[in-house]
Amino acid sequence: MYKLLAVDLDGTLLNSYGEISKENREAIKYALNKNVEVVLASGRDPQTMKKISLDLGIQNFLIAGNGANIFNIKDNKNIYENFIKKDKALRIIKMCKENSIFFNVYTSMGIITESLNYNVKVFNSENSQKALENQTNIEIVEDIYKYIENVNLNILKIIICDNSKIIFNNIIQKIRKINGVDVLDVEHMSKKIIKVGTEEVNIEYFYTEVSNKNVNKWNAIEFLIKLLNIKKEEVICIGDNMNDKKMIENAGIGVIMKNSALEAQNIGDFITEDNNSNGVEKAIYKYL
Repeated sequence: MYKLLAVDLDGTLLNSYGEISKENREAIKYALNKNVEVVLASGRDPQTMKKISLDLGIQNFLIAGNGANIFNIKDNKNIYENFIKKDKALRIIKMCKENSIFFNVYTSMGIITESLNYNVKVFNSENSQKALENQTNIEIVEDIYKYIENVNLNILKIIICDNSKIIFNNIIQKIRKINGVDVLDVEHMSKKIIKVGTEEVNIEYFYTEVSNKNVNKWNAIEFLIKLLNIKKEEVICIGDNMNDKKMIENAGIGVIMKNSALEAQNIGDFITEDNNSNGVEKAIYKYL
C-alpha cells in the first residue's frame, strides 16, 4: 500500500503550456480520496506552489525550491529549510554579472529578475493566462545584486540560462568552485512553448540551478516521511528531470516521464507517457 505520492510540476504534472489537464486533476483527486498524502515537489517557489496545491485539493504539504523548503499549507509556515546564504548568493550573482550571463533568483515569495527572458518569460506567459491571485510573483528590479544586498530573503536557488552552450559551460565551471553550493547537472536544453496571441513560440535554452549544499527533493521527502511515519517503500515519486533523480532512485516506486531527458530515462522503475499525454494520470492508476 502506497501512502505518499510526490509529483513534480514542470514537464510532469504540467503540459508544455504550463497547464494541468482534466485527466491529471481527476487522478490527483482519486489519490487524495484513497487517503494518499499527495505532495507537489518542484523547483518553484512555495507561494506559487501553494496556489497550485490548493487548486488541486492538496492541503497539507509542499516541497519547494527542489527540496530547499517544506511548507505546511494549513499552518502557513516552513517546517524544513535549507536556503542559500546571502554571501554565497551575492558571490554567484556577481560572477554572473561579470560574465554577462542571464540569471534570476528564486525566493520564498517569488522570482527576482532584471528582465523577462528564458524561464522568466515562460512564467510571465503563464501569468497572462491566469487570474491575478494564481499568478507567479515576478519582481523586476534594476540591479539584483544591490536588491539582495539590502533585503533579507529566503533564497531557494539561483537559475542561470543561456542559449550558447560554450558560454553556459564556462560559467558553470566557475560556480562549481564555490564551496557550500550544489550545481544541478543538466545536459539538455529546456524546451517550452508559449502563446503569443494566436501564435506559438518555442523557448529553448541551456540552464542550471544553483542551490545550497545537500538540497534535493529526496532529502526533503525523507524529512517528511519521518514526520508522517511512512516508510520509503510506501512512497511513489514522479518526475522528468535531473532534479528529480534522487527522489526517483530512492522511492518505493520511481516513475519517469516519457518526455524526460535521456540521461534520466534509466533511473526509474517505470516510464509513463509524456506530460502532454497525461503521464501522471496513467502512473497513478497503475500503482494506486
